[in-house]
Amino acid sequence: METKDQNNTTGEAIHDLLDKEIQENGGEWKEDPNCINADGMTMFDMPSSKDNLITVLLPKKNIRNIGAHSLVEIRSRTTENGGDGRTYRAIVVAGPFHEPDGIRADAPMMISTTINGAIFMPNFHGKVQVELLGEIKNGMMMPPRFRPLPNSPVFVLSKEETAKALKVAANPGVTLGMAIGHDDIEVQIPTDKKTVLPRHIGILGTTGGGKSTTVSGMMTQLQQNEVGTIVIDTEGEYTHVDKSTQDENMKKLLVNRGIQEAGIENVKVLHMVGRETRAAAPTPTDTFTLKFSSLSPYAASNILGLNEAQFGRFLKAYDTTKLILRDLKVFPQKGQEQEALEIDEFETGWPGITLSLLIDVAGMIMDNLMGNPLNPFNYQLKQNLSQITPRIQSVQTSHEISWGALLSKLWQLHRAKVFDISGANELPFQEMIKPGQVTIVDLSDSDSTVINNIVIANLLRGVQRVQEDAYEAAVKLEKSPTPVSIIIEEAHEFLSREKIGKMSNLFEQVAKIARRGRKRWLGLIFVTQLPQHLPDEVLGLINSFMLHKISDSNVISRLKRSIGGVDDGLWNRLPNLAPGQAIVSTPSLARSLLVAMDPSPCKLLMVD
Repeated sequence: METKDQNNTTGEAIHDLLDKEIQENGGEWKEDPNCINADGMTMFDMPSSKDNLITVLLPKKNIRNIGAHSLVEIRSRTTENGGDGRTYRAIVVAGPFHEPDGIRADAPMMISTTINGAIFMPNFHGKVQVELLGEIKNGMMMPPRFRPLPNSPVFVLSKEETAKALKVAANPGVTLGMAIGHDDIEVQIPTDKKTVLPRHIGILGTTGGGKSTTVSGMMTQLQQNEVGTIVIDTEGEYTHVDKSTQDENMKKLLVNRGIQEAGIENVKVLHMVGRETRAAAPTPTDTFTLKFSSLSPYAASNILGLNEAQFGRFLKAYDTTKLILRDLKVFPQKGQEQEALEIDEFETGWPGITLSLLIDVAGMIMDNLMGNPLNPFNYQLKQNLSQITPRIQSVQTSHEISWGALLSKLWQLHRAKVFDISGANELPFQEMIKPGQVTIVDLSDSDSTVINNIVIANLLRGVQRVQEDAYEAAVKLEKSPTPVSIIIEEAHEFLSREKIGKMSNLFEQVAKIARRGRKRWLGLIFVTQLPQHLPDEVLGLINSFMLHKISDSNVISRLKRSIGGVDDGLWNRLPNLAPGQAIVSTPSLARSLLVAMDPSPCKLLMVD
């Protein structure tokens, strides 16, 4: 039996042994100041670990501190505490998940105890996966050269720190909505920088995803930020945006966000002459006619869908009409010779050419080919028949069938009765680019995609011309021009993969406008419910995306190739987004975000 002295001796020996072990392993434990108030700690790497992905473990009490998409800071322990002193920034891309302490969640004992009432459920902890964004050095974020060491403390950034890191604030700017996964953080895009609006936006998603709400909300904010806003409205959906919303669910959402329901100011609705509009009094409305001479002959032939033979005859008729206008001293007149030399017919048409005049000339060429007497219906041509006859007879051509097919297509356009209508005005391009002006071009009563595409081509070219003049004038005054945004609804109808294959010149015009617009504060916003019909060439023009629900895996794969900076976690959520949610990817943000888009304060006729 051991004595008391022997017990004391044994205890002292154990204490001495422990002291020696402690000293050999770095001395008595002291809490690293860097770990105070940490939300979690980094875990060891596993064979399945991936570059830039780190596992973070959380004590039970801290699980609610960190949510999906939270930004965190990882601070390695100081060198005296076995670390390297590096600081990293990361974002949560998976989790938080809950794991039982000490055993696997799928262990047989766990399964049996859960089935039998969870009486012996063990305690648990949290786990998240974070993606490294960079390493913080001297207040700047640099690409990470190393991985954070295991057992490094992890801290969730505050609301203010997160907003600053994500670069979500913009003044002046357009507020899109609230960042999902963050506490009360608004997401804004700037209107005074060229990183977003003039570099073009795509709002894509299937029907019912909330695109129309996003568009109308942006219209409201663009107007308030003094941006000239033009909407090509193929369904008449936005013709009542000058009135406050009547939708009860939208009203409740507005109250929750603290947004006042209200119509948009300075709205004007334009519709083609001879067509109806869905706008109602007291909304200001006006009609417009299309000027055929403003349309490039190459774009016109693209839109008409002329085959090679018809296109050749179209150009013969067009060139002959130009010579007749010269002979009759319509254009160029004295002093206009230089202007005539500078006309680029890949961008615009020949001054003085009307659709009816072109049809008359093409008809006379065909009559001459068939041996019939020339009998123009245009008064100007009829009065000068003897003078223009040599021009008609000089056209060397054949194939009455091709001439007949060309005339048939030209007459189809003429019967629309929207070209060169006496007493009707052209689109008021100069008025459209005024600060805070919202112009809705209502095409809802047009039953012709061809006519709609001609309107769009005419509008894009006209707005580009006046915006270029405004830009040059502003530069001389050392000022910035008024930003202008053109919203093209149902963009797939205008620029589908099939159409640009047949309308290469028209697409080149759009691409040229897109390139020039970036410098001149002219931005395009493409909106479509069928993004699968947009070709890669169009996606290549877009620099910012707002992606509502898209279920087609093939479309998502294409978008992945076109849009950088969207993590896999967001792509995986895209098919299941709720109405009003969108993935926002834009250069003004530090990274792509999932956003609960703001409700619309104005009235929509059809809510998408």
